[in-house]
Amino acid sequence: MAAAAVLLVAACQQPAPPPPAAADPQAARPGVVASAPAARPAASPPPAKVALPRRDFLPGPLYYCAIGDVRAAIEYEPRVESLCRKHPEMGPCQYERNACRVKGGRVYTARGEEVSPGVEKEYDQAVVRVRFQADGGAKR
Repeated sequence: MAAAAVLLVAACQQPAPPPPAAADPQAARPGVVASAPAARPAASPPPAKVALPRRDFLPGPLYYCAIGDVRAAIEYEPRVESLCRKHPEMGPCQYERNACRVKGGRVYTARGEEVSPGVEKEYDQAVVRVRFQADGGAKR
């Protein structure tokens, strides 16, 4: 019975911790060549910054919707166009650009700069958007 108690106590003990690392790995374990420390994985580069279109719009339509070879001007009501010339990140401006994308189009400025979904994400960072759902709830 005493032997069983000794075995039970021995089985419950944790193994001894490894010896502390010496300053010189060669001194800690003679005859063993120390390997180079494990290389850390290279940090992934930060995502490339999206080039925003210029804000000094040319006279005439602000944006064009290109679907295939067809390019049509996106028309805004005069007050909305005035707002979009100053703040292209605002919701009414984005609404018309997204309407073009839903049809399978791509949005370009009069200078030919694309207003891509990446640009829209940058615009979203400039404003806080709260979208109201039909059931009365809101989401950000």
